[in-house]
Amino acid sequence: MAKFTRKRLGDILLEAGAVEEKQLEDALVVQKKTKSRLGQILIDKGYITEDKLFNILEKQFGAKHIDLYEYNIDPEAVKVIPADLAHKYNVIPIKKEKRKLTLAMSDPSNIIAIDDLAMVTGFEIEPVLASENAISRVIDQHFAFKDSLEKVYKSIGASGALEGEEKELLDAAPIVQMVNSMIENAVSKGASDIHMDPLEKNLKIRMRIDGVLYDVMNLPKDAQSFITSRIKIMANMDISEKRLPQDGRIIMNIRKKELNMRVSTLPTVFGEKVVVRLLEQDKIIMPLKSLGLNKNNYKLFERLITSPYGMILVTGPTGCGKTTTLYSALNFINSSEKNIITVEDPVEFNMLGINQVQVKPSIGLTFAGVLRSILRQDPNIIMIGEIRDAETAEIAVRAALTGHLVLSTLHTNDAPRALTRLTDMGIEPFLITSSVIGVMTQRLVRTICKDCRIPYDPTPEERKIYSQVMKGMEIPQLYTGRGCGRCSHTGYRGRIAIHELMVINNNIRQLFLDGASIELIRREAVKQGMVTLQEDSFNKVAMGLTTIDEVIKAMAFSET
Repeated sequence: MAKFTRKRLGDILLEAGAVEEKQLEDALVVQKKTKSRLGQILIDKGYITEDKLFNILEKQFGAKHIDLYEYNIDPEAVKVIPADLAHKYNVIPIKKEKRKLTLAMSDPSNIIAIDDLAMVTGFEIEPVLASENAISRVIDQHFAFKDSLEKVYKSIGASGALEGEEKELLDAAPIVQMVNSMIENAVSKGASDIHMDPLEKNLKIRMRIDGVLYDVMNLPKDAQSFITSRIKIMANMDISEKRLPQDGRIIMNIRKKELNMRVSTLPTVFGEKVVVRLLEQDKIIMPLKSLGLNKNNYKLFERLITSPYGMILVTGPTGCGKTTTLYSALNFINSSEKNIITVEDPVEFNMLGINQVQVKPSIGLTFAGVLRSILRQDPNIIMIGEIRDAETAEIAVRAALTGHLVLSTLHTNDAPRALTRLTDMGIEPFLITSSVIGVMTQRLVRTICKDCRIPYDPTPEERKIYSQVMKGMEIPQLYTGRGCGRCSHTGYRGRIAIHELMVINNNIRQLFLDGASIELIRREAVKQGMVTLQEDSFNKVAMGLTTIDEVIKAMAFSET
């Protein structure tokens, strides 16, 4: 049970010898000007560490210190306190038991806040300690969207009408705040996409996190028109056109970082479905060493992308990180001595020092057409977003044979099949073996959350699968995530790529020219040192980075 005292925080810290009087006076001057909380000012100025502050407060008040990111907050408890009081006192309810309300706060010496909240709620308040930043973030997650939604309803009378003069409401603060808070919430969760699904009686908001779609909230049907219209305005789209699909782009600053978003609308029977793709630079353009390549594959891939000419293909299903790999490769080899030109659909991210072209088939600007023009632009390196047809494949091969380094992607299950895919497009085998110097296939698997990773004993089935792939090797210690606040209780946080890199050597060239099967080419590649997709994935399981369950899901594509 917490011990209440009327002592002020500054007096408590002075008595404990945690801060000097001059430091406290300095912090109080800042507090008077900024209205910020004293504890956070002292931490920000480096006068006291957060751990030391909490240790003193724990002893003084008997209030337990918790990590809010780890804590499974009771959504019913959050509803007990009005949003304005949560913001005013920087507190968040986390647990409700009978007539007791557990309240996370950064300053349990604030008796005024405790008394006020006890009177308003009718609950006995049990304070626990949490960092101010964590509390603020949780408050934003729980209240920001709801607050702005309520203000919007007051503005338009919950009618959802946006005709005539009411369109100016789309630029009003409540709607702006509501949409912005939804985007900020998606960024804080590490989401790659926001889905707004129109249903018959409501609007469902979902977010794709680490490749998996999660339900976030259901909003009243009235919210659909103004949320959709606000996003279309931000993306410079026609808000009056609701019969045809549209594409747009949004650029905004979130937490001092530029965020690029790609917006797509699709007319459905219950209204327009909107998908917002979040494109964060540090997730799209990664250092080459952060791609998850094993030591040998890293050396081989670096050697391939620094070759003066030839074609390098990255293959795999949609959403497996092919574009990230190509962007990271271009970023690695980019220099003022090289003329690098890309042709993409769409351009995912603007890269400094690289000439990027967006195809527009509606006006005749196709991959093949752009490539012909690029070859007259004296390029050193050409990146093609995807080889989709025979004409594009033919020009790409010709470019690789005439002294250019060409990087592109294909949709194939594994590395050897990339060669036969080009044959299917009508490219002669001798041209393929003369131009293609390497093929890398990849998938993405979720990584185990580092904050809740625990060891476990594998099941007999997992032992069998591991032994089959790793050729009888003894199964190592395996790990899983038990689930915590930081990973939204999924046990996973972030993703890592698994790879299969085949370097085209003379033996593989001859086998392909002789019409050898995919399996024979694969065996030769393994003989030459290629680590298969399955082996690389289970190596990452052995390293404690991911789970067998994730690997099996990723391999489903390659087994079809």
